[in-house]
Amino acid sequence: MEGALRIVVFSVIFLSSQVNCQEAILHISNLNTEREYCLVHNHSWTPLSQTLDAAEQYMLVNLTYTVLCDASGVNPNVVKDKAVVVMRGDCDFSQKALVAQSLGAKALLIASNISLITPSANDSEYAKVHIPLALMRYRDFLEAQKVFNEDMQVKLYAPPFSKIDASIAVMLLISIVTIALGGYWSGACESERLKGRFAGGGGEDNKSDSGELFLYSPLKVVFFVALMCGMLVLMYFFYSVLVYIIIAIFCLASASALYSCLDAVMDLIGCGTVSFSVRNYTFSVRSIILAAVCISIAVVWGVYRNEDRWIWILQDLLGIAFCLNFMKTISLSNFKICVILLSLLLVYDVFFVFITPFFTKNGVSIMVQVALGPDASAEKTQGNMVEVPAEPQTPSEKLPVVMRVPRFSAWAQNLCGMQFSILGYGDIIVPGLLVAYCSRFDVWINSRRKVYFLSCCTAYLLGMIVTFAVMLLSGMGQPALLYLVPFTLITSAVLAGCRGEMRQFWTGTSYEVLDSSRKPLLPERRTDSSVEGDTC
Repeated sequence: MEGALRIVVFSVIFLSSQVNCQEAILHISNLNTEREYCLVHNHSWTPLSQTLDAAEQYMLVNLTYTVLCDASGVNPNVVKDKAVVVMRGDCDFSQKALVAQSLGAKALLIASNISLITPSANDSEYAKVHIPLALMRYRDFLEAQKVFNEDMQVKLYAPPFSKIDASIAVMLLISIVTIALGGYWSGACESERLKGRFAGGGGEDNKSDSGELFLYSPLKVVFFVALMCGMLVLMYFFYSVLVYIIIAIFCLASASALYSCLDAVMDLIGCGTVSFSVRNYTFSVRSIILAAVCISIAVVWGVYRNEDRWIWILQDLLGIAFCLNFMKTISLSNFKICVILLSLLLVYDVFFVFITPFFTKNGVSIMVQVALGPDASAEKTQGNMVEVPAEPQTPSEKLPVVMRVPRFSAWAQNLCGMQFSILGYGDIIVPGLLVAYCSRFDVWINSRRKVYFLSCCTAYLLGMIVTFAVMLLSGMGQPALLYLVPFTLITSAVLAGCRGEMRQFWTGTSYEVLDSSRKPLLPERRTDSSVEGDTC
């Protein structure tokens, strides 16, 4: 009984999330071949069947030699009980539909050489049109003619668009796995560092990553956030120039990050290496191969970055490596710094998403405009109007700052143009820095159950679920930090308070840095030998 109830509840939620969109599908077939093409229609005016099986099939008549603003030159016997395709122009969509209807046609397709827009008419005309009406690309019709000649059977249907898409689950999986791996990696590095200190190791003999950077000063944190604000504003005003600089930097940084990740995996599985010397320089075969692979992946992404069909896989791979390496490299020295940084970035995120639309010319937030590029103006569309290019266009450059996963349920939309679910790198990295601190704190207090790390990961997962839920209910993108920061900070603080470790958690157990000399202080219950050596 309980299982049946769950199925019913899930079915209600799923069906209630189904919405009618304005993109549709033109299915063309003959005895041997079938193809599908993009259509744009107005569901509230001339609704189409939701499935291919339920759609009526018509013989398609080619009338592209006319715009069909009147019935002159058209034989009614030729178009009776058939679908007709005519050219766009010279008169309203409703006039073309009324003429086609008067000739006995059962459906009207309007071929367009310019952007396909949702067809509309005067209020008085809506009730007069009783046949399906849709726009298609003229180049699609020419392609169909080459494939089918004049023998074309067509069906028009519009699958409902589901707000709840499998891409959201994939995005959730990517974010939580990246957070967990990054936090675990940071904790493992800290554990190795402390083992080296207890063992009396140090200097160059200690295998560690001396490139680790600590954020330990509130003033530096404020400066860092102010720098981010300045960069975002500069990107908004000088996007066309700076976007290429950011792309080049991302290629270098992501290749380096991917190398660091793969090298750590090789060490973990115990993969050995062979070295050779050339003129007193020692080279590792494994390092050379890894470097070649990572650079090649970054170069392929850079060359094909605008190929929507498949390049998102490489972008997500490089993005995951970038986030992991960032979380391992940048360390927050104590919970106080975590609170300051995450709180400032929360305000930063909310301001640039919700407040800046009141100051921009197109009403789109600076954050969305920079993240999505020149196409961000489409974010203002409320779902009742769409615009699809009739001809292939040079894709606009976009910043590589988001994870992208195509929407699996958007069949019609993907015919008209790929639709993606996106998540910014910052929505992983910023809470990830706190997760990494919690993981290191578990090492400092010798917590075998990793209670801080697991609790913060769970809080992040709940925050992401709430973010996606609010996004689905509101129908608009959300600044994820608005939910992730309170969930992770409050959970970590409550846990530390309940365990009576807030003082250590707030100030940092391993060490505090007081000035630029960065000399470690002796923590409670530690010896001199525990604070020597390099950082991981």
